[in-house]
Amino acid sequence: MSKLPKKYKFVDLSDYGRPIAKVIANQLKNTSFTPIHVTIAFIISGLIAIYCIIQGYFWLAAFFLLLKSILDAADGELARVKQKPSYTGRYLDSVADIILNALFLFSLWYITDTSLWLYLLAFIGLQLQGTLYNYYYVILRTNVSGDTTSRVFENKTPIALEGEKQKHVNILFGLYKLCYGAFDKTIYAFDSNAPKGIVLPNWLMTSVSTFGLGFQLLVIAVMLVLDLKAFILPFFSVYSVMIFVFIGIRKFFFQDLKGNEKIYN
Repeated sequence: MSKLPKKYKFVDLSDYGRPIAKVIANQLKNTSFTPIHVTIAFIISGLIAIYCIIQGYFWLAAFFLLLKSILDAADGELARVKQKPSYTGRYLDSVADIILNALFLFSLWYITDTSLWLYLLAFIGLQLQGTLYNYYYVILRTNVSGDTTSRVFENKTPIALEGEKQKHVNILFGLYKLCYGAFDKTIYAFDSNAPKGIVLPNWLMTSVSTFGLGFQLLVIAVMLVLDLKAFILPFFSVYSVMIFVFIGIRKFFFQDLKGNEKIYN
């Protein structure tokens, strides 16, 4: 099962690990491994990457950053091939991501002569970028009847799906709201009418996919191996300007309500 119907698929620059993720998921389909196990594996890969960054093993750090990205896609793929979606896995994945993101950037701050304020600005920028991408992507998936485990508005604890416990969903949803609530509210305040807009064109979704976590980790990996570690935090701080560019494009060109929907490809 794909996240999107075929005609709505776009080139997702943050999803380069999907082909390998599908292979991993298919290999694990008939085993006792669960998507949660794969999520734990990507957490371990991320922690190893952080250790390598601090120790100066930048090629190894790049490898484990990309492995983390692949495994991050594989847990969702495994849930799909096993036909066992869960809110537990969805929120655990997100909470793990934001904690690792904070640690990735903190490790970069630690090894470079940069301001703590720049670290905080880069982290906030990184998260707002990812939040905008997820916001537009989930709206797209919702509007075209794609995968709906993620919701446009995460403002109410969901009912546990078959095979998971409600208390686990409650705890992880609470952690999700704690970690992401401010970022979600900020992006919604910037573009509250996006859910009412027309289906965004593939080229715009591809452009916004540079805000996806996979692409962000790719940028970090490439800059590490090119010995540009001192420029990583400034890059994410400055690139956050594109949040307003993409929102401006959507508001100016794609304001029609669903009743006047147009499809751009």
